[in-house]
Amino acid sequence: MSRTGLLIIVGVSVLSLLGLVLLAIPKDRTGSGGTTIVEISPPVEPAPQAETQTPESRPNNSVLPRIRFQSPDEPAAPAAEPSIAEPPVEVAMEETPSNTAESPEVPVFPLPDLNASDEFVLEEIRGLINGATVASLLAEDQVIRKFVVLVENISRGDFPQTGLPYKALGQEMPVTTLDDNLFAMDAAAHSRFDSVVDTLVALDADASMALYRLLSPLFQQAYAEIGFRNSSFDETLERAINNVLDTSEIEGPYQLVKPSVMYLYADASIENLVDVHKQLIRFGPENTTKLKTKLQEFLDRL
Repeated sequence: MSRTGLLIIVGVSVLSLLGLVLLAIPKDRTGSGGTTIVEISPPVEPAPQAETQTPESRPNNSVLPRIRFQSPDEPAAPAAEPSIAEPPVEVAMEETPSNTAESPEVPVFPLPDLNASDEFVLEEIRGLINGATVASLLAEDQVIRKFVVLVENISRGDFPQTGLPYKALGQEMPVTTLDDNLFAMDAAAHSRFDSVVDTLVALDADASMALYRLLSPLFQQAYAEIGFRNSSFDETLERAINNVLDTSEIEGPYQLVKPSVMYLYADASIENLVDVHKQLIRFGPENTTKLKTKLQEFLDRL
């Protein structure tokens, strides 16, 4: 083959190869002046793996984990070392006492029916120190009911003349006749109440309160019978005691009149006092002071 023919074959081969290369390159955009600019896209990298960040890097208003992309140059996190399970630790739990646990039983004293309570009440009073003497002064029937009526009257400032929970003294009030219609109370009139007051103030306040609490359901029942179904007898007793404590001392001598069976105070300022105050005047200043002191002890425990 001649030299000219060989050169023709080589040229055709080079042109064919260049054509194939140009056909394989995509034409993305056109440059200025009509020149085609060829851009070669970078190879597609594998999708990065998602990694959950720690709770500190999460936004406060989102409950979803944030994603961090790991750089290819960033070294991979070391594999977590396998944890060694520690043996369980036995913890001694303190037992909480349940409601069903046995507890010391509080002795319950069954109370009798109110209609049949007199013997029970008097026997309990006799069990107190000096209680036998107190029981001998009390009425023998309807003790609870009569006591409730007396307390209710005193709570209003009144003092009943009948149906009292204690026996009558059986002594007339000693007086000195000044004229046909005017009398004066003797100083000895106060001494009629000495033994009664001394007996009452000798009672132990704590023991008396304990007995009162024991009999409280009977007092409350008797109080409801006279129309106070929604009232507390404790509060009524407190008012009665305070009415006695609030009385003031009035010095004698005390002049009396007797328009009928009973003596009345000739001084209208005394006669117009509430009945409980007038009754304390008959007790005398010394007995009244003793009685008030004892009632204050009881009130402090009520």
